[in-house]
Amino acid sequence: MASGTRKIVDVLNGNTVFPPPIWLMRQAGRYLPEYRETRAKAGSFLDLCYSPEHAVEVTLQPIRRYGFDAAILFSDILVIPDALKRQVRFDEGHGPRMQPLSVDEIPSLSPMPVMEHLEPVIETVRRLRRELPSETALLGFCGAPWTVATYMIAGHGTPDQAPTRLFAYREPKAFAALLDILAEKSAEYLVAQIDAGADAVQIFDSWAGVLGEPEFAAYAVKPVRRIIDLVRAQRPNARIIAFAKGAGMLLKDYRQGTDADAIGLDWTVPLSFAADLQKDGPVQGNLDPQRVVAGGAALRDGVDAILQALGNGPLIFNLGHGITPQADPANVAELVNRVRGSSR
Repeated sequence: MASGTRKIVDVLNGNTVFPPPIWLMRQAGRYLPEYRETRAKAGSFLDLCYSPEHAVEVTLQPIRRYGFDAAILFSDILVIPDALKRQVRFDEGHGPRMQPLSVDEIPSLSPMPVMEHLEPVIETVRRLRRELPSETALLGFCGAPWTVATYMIAGHGTPDQAPTRLFAYREPKAFAALLDILAEKSAEYLVAQIDAGADAVQIFDSWAGVLGEPEFAAYAVKPVRRIIDLVRAQRPNARIIAFAKGAGMLLKDYRQGTDADAIGLDWTVPLSFAADLQKDGPVQGNLDPQRVVAGGAALRDGVDAILQALGNGPLIFNLGHGITPQADPANVAELVNRVRGSSR
């Protein structure tokens, strides 16, 4: 590892580090009793996201417990539409809700500023950088335009995002304009996170897997490339991870098309294919979160298979999606120990 370089940044620069650095998506979450305690104090979920005091606390909790190689800002991908006055709310047991966006409302979003609304999140990043151990990387993030748009169009999550796919087919110009607006606002947001102390940022496209090949190119690849180009135009040394859940065989096109520094892999990506992707640059992933719930041999075998297939190249160890509330904290500790105790 380069002298003075945080391990995850070193991997994002294309270097192999073994044992690989590890962090977990949703590592600050409901599986931790200390998170549930802080969440109860904060009020609503968005209150937690917009309170630097509480957001810093829950971000630091898994670092104190497990010493992960990175902390990821505690926030949500829907703070961008919330900043665009879409009045996001989180209903217990039902997830995010907002008023569905109409075609006529899209042009009014473009001139709307977002950073004043998001200043509490940026303050959280500043405080985290001051409070984190020097060896711990700090990751910022945003939602990818396609995934954020699915919630804005439908007003809530849907299994196959049919309302948004239909909207895009019927109103292609308006939908393209929406993706452009979200890309521009998201890039501004990521630059602010980097300036506040984030070592790298991740773009989450949680619903990329519902798209056909031409739609994937237009709605997943192109807007994420737009974000990356805008960020790098202002911060050329920015390190960016792109995660397109469910993209499968299209991940090769995704890497080439987005020019991200690393590609996140969900648990359905075959390790042989992941190793092929790794030839072109760093990968991140991809343990099935249910193995952490199961523990025991399922956990150990899953970790070992990933390390055997991907450990000889640039790898950031992670889950294939977010850790679930059912995960036992003791299993997470075993996961971290298994990765860090591994040998070639």
